[in-house]
Amino acid sequence: MSNNYQQHLINQSKKIKEALPMLENLASNAILFVVDDFDVLMGSLTDGDIRRGLIKGIGVEENVTKIIQNNPKFISKENFKIEDIIYYKKNNFKVIPLLDKQNRIIKVINFLKGESFLPIDAVIMAGGRGQRLKPLTDTIPKPLLKVGDKPIIEHNINNLIKFGITDFQISVRYLGEQIESFFGDGSSRSVSINYVWENIPLGTAAALKQVKNYQHDEILLTNSDLLTNLDYEKFYLEFKKSNADLIILSIPYKVDIPYAILEIENKRVIDFKEKPTYTYQSNGGVYLMKNSILDLIPENTFFDATDLIESAIKANLNVVTYNFNGYWLDVGKHDDYKKAQEDIENIEF
Repeated sequence: MSNNYQQHLINQSKKIKEALPMLENLASNAILFVVDDFDVLMGSLTDGDIRRGLIKGIGVEENVTKIIQNNPKFISKENFKIEDIIYYKKNNFKVIPLLDKQNRIIKVINFLKGESFLPIDAVIMAGGRGQRLKPLTDTIPKPLLKVGDKPIIEHNINNLIKFGITDFQISVRYLGEQIESFFGDGSSRSVSINYVWENIPLGTAAALKQVKNYQHDEILLTNSDLLTNLDYEKFYLEFKKSNADLIILSIPYKVDIPYAILEIENKRVIDFKEKPTYTYQSNGGVYLMKNSILDLIPENTFFDATDLIESAIKANLNVVTYNFNGYWLDVGKHDDYKKAQEDIENIEF
């Protein structure tokens, strides 16, 4: 999502001639949203509206309210469906404003940039010591190690913001005050960021239980040290399509066997494969779940994501996978960190 959405806003008191350079600067995103002094949406304005106004004899010295569209499309943060987003994208809407309860514009979604708006909370695990990356992590928490020109965790958060996620919880412990200082409350990015402080390590899933102010019915849990170009909208749509309680990002992992493998029945060799390669689906460290699954997590007890998966399976909940073949890297070791630095310029987020 665009953080400079203010460039799309024009006050209802402005003249048409003042709108012209603003539309010119927006280029392919050329639409303005007319607002009152409190950013409440009044209407929309495009080059076409100005042309039609001029044909009718309305001059550029007149007020923009003379030519605005009074019923523009918008998305209400408090009341919308993912189907609305899909509809706008398929019908070539370029830019749509996001409104709060008071009909104030709080963001602008730009579909030309592949943006979306997903109704989920994001919980990011960022409390680990980063032991395998010492001495780099002696004074800097692993999530703040730079890959290219940004910290690893910032790449993650920016990508999540692109898909319209605005409500974040970051679980912190080791040097967590640096992470909190770096992001603050999220207002500079037009999102909300809260922090879950772990006094003792409680595991990947236990931090979920400590959050008391979830804003949505679904929660995304991800590790902060992953570098991926996952399309979170497709991930979310597969979750809904599968009617899943929990969906796990899975990554192909190939194992090369350096010997011929024999297939045997009752000591008789019936076939063999010469140096085969087997592909397994491994846990990618990104999960999307219904809020209700948190009932499976015990209070103040070490409980990892794998424990939550196991408990969900035992409870006969619908646990599914999303097989992903895009870019994915767990930046956990020095070799991984070096590879991330080499790859970053070629990753299309």
